Amino acid sequence: MSCKTGEDLLEEARARITEITPAEVAALRERGDEAVYLDVREPNEWNLGRIPGAQFLPRGQLESKIEELIPRDSRVVIYCARGNRSALAADTMQQMGYENVASMSGGFQQWAMEGCEVEE
Repeated sequence: MSCKTGEDLLEEARARITEITPAEVAALRERGDEAVYLDVREPNEWNLGRIPGAQFLPRGQLESKIEELIPRDSRVVIYCARGNRSALAADTMQQMGYENVASMSGGFQQWAMEGCEVEE
């Protein structure tokens, strides 16, 4: 059996999930489309700012706590700092039966760089 790198796992996850850009997420919010914005960063990152109204669940707690936080039929947009943890989280949630899940490419870093609204 060959070993996989973290980059291999990330590439495989990205092939199975939907990614949307910060601009597309901003457009969803502007239209008022119903969605849960899930921040999977660590507490120290969350404390620096977040997408307004986002729910917080660190990536390391996802599998054990997501079902009590978000119903499976919800539309979920997941983000992290740069889009890597969120891609893995989206892949995991799909395996858990969540069908309407997307990862925000570029993460919160790109969101902020594009001048999108930040809650502190």
